[in-house]
Amino acid sequence: MLSIPGGQVKIFLGVQPVDMRKGFDTLAALVSEVLRADPLSGHLFVFRSRRADRVKILYWLGDGFAIWYKRLEAVTFRFPQAGEGQTSLTISATDLAMLLDGVDLASVKRRKRYQRPARVAS
Repeated sequence: MLSIPGGQVKIFLGVQPVDMRKGFDTLAALVSEVLRADPLSGHLFVFRSRRADRVKILYWLGDGFAIWYKRLEAVTFRFPQAGEGQTSLTISATDLAMLLDGVDLASVKRRKRYQRPARVAS
């Protein structure tokens, strides 16, 4: 199972399907060119196959890239819909865990939660 770090790590879902034969360097190039993010940031970059039955997650561990890969045997992953012109979506670690467990995020009903107001820098 994938251990998803908390804290400052962001999780980006690529909107367009990618060829699952792509490796470390090609996925890192997609992160830079398509997602417009830094592949060495330590964030997680999630890619799906055309049939949505496979997912690859690329991330930097400080001394090299790692890829986490999952293939489903009978069903597909349900990625959230993106807006017009979006190349990626940012989701929480909880959302990623639910997505990998087969939950359709569009059907999740979220209750309003307290969120501390952002502090203004002086």
